[in-house]
Amino acid sequence: MAGLPMRQQLVTPSDQTSSLIEEEQTPTGFPPILLQYWYACLRWKWVIVSIVLISLVLGILFSLLSTPQFISSSRIEISRAEKKVTNVQGVESVDAGQNLEFYQTQYALLNARSLAERVMRQLNLADSDDFFEAHGVNPSDSTNFFSSDADLLEVDESERRKELAVKLLREQISISPIRGSALVDVSYTSGSPTLSAQVANAWTKQFIDSSMDRRFSSTSEARLFLEERLAELRTRLEESERDLVNYASLKGIVSLSKTQGSDGKTQSQRTLVAADLEALNSALSQAIAERVRAKSKAENLGQQGASSEALNNIAISRLRETRAEAAAERAKLLVQFEPGYPAARALEEQIRVLDENITREETRVTSSRLSEYREAQQRENQLREKVESFKKRLDRQQRDSIQYNIFQREADTNRQLYDALLQRYKEIGVAGVGSNNISIVDAAKVPDRPSSPNLLLNLALALFFGFFASGLVTFGLEQIDEGIRDPGQVSRSLGIPFLGSIPDVEGDILSQTLDAKSEISEAYLSIRSNLAFSTDHGVPQSLMITSTRPSEGKSTSSLAIATVLGRTGKRVLLIDADMRSPSMHEFLDLNNNAGLSNFLAGEEEWQKLIKPTRLMGVDLIPAGRKPPSAAELLSSDRMSALSKMACEKYDHLVVDAPPILGLADAPLLSRAVEGCVYVAEAEGVAIRGIKASLTRLKDVQAQIFGAILTKLEKRQAGYGYGYGYGYGYGHDPKPDDS
Repeated sequence: MAGLPMRQQLVTPSDQTSSLIEEEQTPTGFPPILLQYWYACLRWKWVIVSIVLISLVLGILFSLLSTPQFISSSRIEISRAEKKVTNVQGVESVDAGQNLEFYQTQYALLNARSLAERVMRQLNLADSDDFFEAHGVNPSDSTNFFSSDADLLEVDESERRKELAVKLLREQISISPIRGSALVDVSYTSGSPTLSAQVANAWTKQFIDSSMDRRFSSTSEARLFLEERLAELRTRLEESERDLVNYASLKGIVSLSKTQGSDGKTQSQRTLVAADLEALNSALSQAIAERVRAKSKAENLGQQGASSEALNNIAISRLRETRAEAAAERAKLLVQFEPGYPAARALEEQIRVLDENITREETRVTSSRLSEYREAQQRENQLREKVESFKKRLDRQQRDSIQYNIFQREADTNRQLYDALLQRYKEIGVAGVGSNNISIVDAAKVPDRPSSPNLLLNLALALFFGFFASGLVTFGLEQIDEGIRDPGQVSRSLGIPFLGSIPDVEGDILSQTLDAKSEISEAYLSIRSNLAFSTDHGVPQSLMITSTRPSEGKSTSSLAIATVLGRTGKRVLLIDADMRSPSMHEFLDLNNNAGLSNFLAGEEEWQKLIKPTRLMGVDLIPAGRKPPSAAELLSSDRMSALSKMACEKYDHLVVDAPPILGLADAPLLSRAVEGCVYVAEAEGVAIRGIKASLTRLKDVQAQIFGAILTKLEKRQAGYGYGYGYGYGYGHDPKPDDS
């Protein structure tokens, strides 16, 4: 892979590879989140134990020092009842939320101030010193009143005692509805068992009495209300009916018939104009039929010359018979005589006269049919004119009936309301209040033992409060301690792959790092295996090791990764790029006379700066002398050129870079390598600081292969990234003392 050291030639590791690494390091069978909670409790165990013990001690002291309290309960039944003032249908549904609203109202009435005042007056509690003593209150002490009751200090002692008694009653009374039933428990708590029973019984008794009083009051108020409404509706009904009659008289609307529906409203009417129009229309239809019939007869006379009536006329029939006889007789004479024969001529004259008479009679019949047709047509025209006249009158009346119907509906509505209210008024007068819907099921009895303090209950509450408070404190301490505490936080909080963790061991860390059998060396060998998944060509050819701040183990990690790569037969060049605080030459017992700073300053023979080490396959270019400005030297392209030339000669290039926060060196160095490996100390730098450093690297388009978590305590390995078999060969790890 020589010649491919630059960032543009890198391949981002796939999500599948990252998840594969995490799956290899995450145990199965126990959720990591529960392990996190468990080890958080182990870290702050003494804080948790202290808070729990303090809570238990406080619970015991509270139980021993508290005054015994007695609870007495009375049970009542509240049946569903409803008072109706009117039967008028409202806007909302009658059954909508009916039971819920009713019982919630009853519960609120059971805890009302007016009820407490009735109980106070019945038992005369304001003048009872035993009542105030049972509650541990001195009525003469002004501190018994809240700041909002400061005005009560100006009134006399009697009013102050009454107000204090009412306040104590409302504070100590308890209303407990029994779920799914109409039963309610009324309980009262005080230092006197007899007083508790008396108040509980008096409370239920006064509640029943107050309910009855409200019913009587509401009935009386309802009757007064209905009387006022009836007088008002009576006046409105009279006015609406008067307006209806006056308008009908003004417009000439005469109603012949009216019908009312089941709802009391007028549904149909028949006026005088409509009846007259109906009669005229029937006469017009008959006249039209007669005119058509006369016209048909007249047309038949004109077309056929003689109608059927002319043929059936007796006079015409006799004339025709006489003419036929004369014609027959003349024909007989013409057989014997000439036409000029006197008898023949006399018969011919008779026939001519008969023809004239027949013609004249037929003309008379025809003229009578025409006269009949004209009379029928004239009668039809007259009736049609009258019908049109009445139609116009009916049309005007229908337009006038719009306002008439408005007056009619107003009168009907007022009549219905008046009838309904009158009926309801009579019902209320007859029915009265009715039976009471509240009854006492169990009266309160004098308790024989105190209900509090309950030592076991107080201890349980104290224990619960102790665990709850310790949980809050532990959570707060965990939030304040923002360092990375377990390997699982790396990918979850930082969003980068997790390469591996390095245990926190005792002794010389450098010697253990170079020892191939040590657990640290085994850990870095695992990291080298995970790095092989970070690119498509295996372990990156050039990489940079950096961290957030100094002393997090980045230089040790750089040396260890170079050592592990050298043991695999690769040629590795290690460059100490931390020119502000070089340390790599001290690890390897080499001098630092010349190094990276010399090449960046202009030295051309970079191979002369390479120093062989005692490590297999690993060479070193030390940092060299400290330059005046390391950032200026790294800003040039010489570091990229050095990386390219080193990758042509070596299999891998490992750069030990300075920390990121406060320095510009690491972002500048990232341009010369394929990517970066980030080193973070367990429980070291806050996560926000690590995120800020990673953001600086991402801003310069640096590739981040993953993170290494160093100085991880063995007890934290239980999160799923521990060393179950130990590092080394043939020996088990020491047990965790924590």
